[in-house]
Amino acid sequence: MGVSADGSYSSQRAQGFLSLWSPSAAGHSEFRVGSRAGALQGPGATSGLLQDRDVQLSKALSYALRHGALKLGLPMRADGFVPLDALLQLPQFCGFSAEDVRRVVDTNQKQRFALQPGDPSTGPLIRANQGHSLQVPELELMPLETPQALPLTLVHGTFWRHWPSILLKGLSCRGRTHIHLAPGLPGDPGVISGIRPNCEVAVFIDGPLALADGVPFFRSANGVILTPGNADGFLLPKYFKEALQLRPTRKSLSLAGDEETERQSGPKHSARGKRMTQQ
Repeated sequence: MGVSADGSYSSQRAQGFLSLWSPSAAGHSEFRVGSRAGALQGPGATSGLLQDRDVQLSKALSYALRHGALKLGLPMRADGFVPLDALLQLPQFCGFSAEDVRRVVDTNQKQRFALQPGDPSTGPLIRANQGHSLQVPELELMPLETPQALPLTLVHGTFWRHWPSILLKGLSCRGRTHIHLAPGLPGDPGVISGIRPNCEVAVFIDGPLALADGVPFFRSANGVILTPGNADGFLLPKYFKEALQLRPTRKSLSLAGDEETERQSGPKHSARGKRMTQQ
């Protein structure tokens, strides 16, 4: 949620909603939704504005539910759920309704969020399924305790700027509670979330070896494979089976270090990769 929800945080269309970002104490960005900037003309403009609103709402939900709940004063339960009514009372969500939130939850292709009815005292509840930097001790994660329980493929997507450091030190949680893995590459059947569609390098993990060394693995409600890594929050390079360059063409990468790493450190002009975080 970086953080991020997925994608870059660029300014939207002139007819959309203005978004402002301010740094938070946790190192993430706080999302604020502003006011309408222009009038609509025609059904196409209406559809475009709705999409813009939904993207903004998804990003605002990601920040609040993954990273900012405590700072924003939201009463988050141990399982990560917060009352939807309390969320919508925040200034960041002015102009959004419970119906808007339900639409974003239902249509989010990566199934980032979950809603439940709650009880009369709380009303509907919402949470992020994974990606937290906040500690959520009772998040519904399924332990994967045997090699047979792990997916046959475990892959982490990253960008060229991070590859030399990853190759030398391993994958890190980078401020989140878990390292994110997917059961395949972007676009593969069954891959809903856990890997960015625009990642440039794929690192394949030897899950059974890591599991045998005591590294735990879990599956989130939306199918992301999560691991906290070792005691220092790293998944060490000894668990890397192979690495694959994904862009501009696919080819195998060496797992050697030093000079070989420098030679294969990727296109120097990858501006989008530079803006993105490892996760």
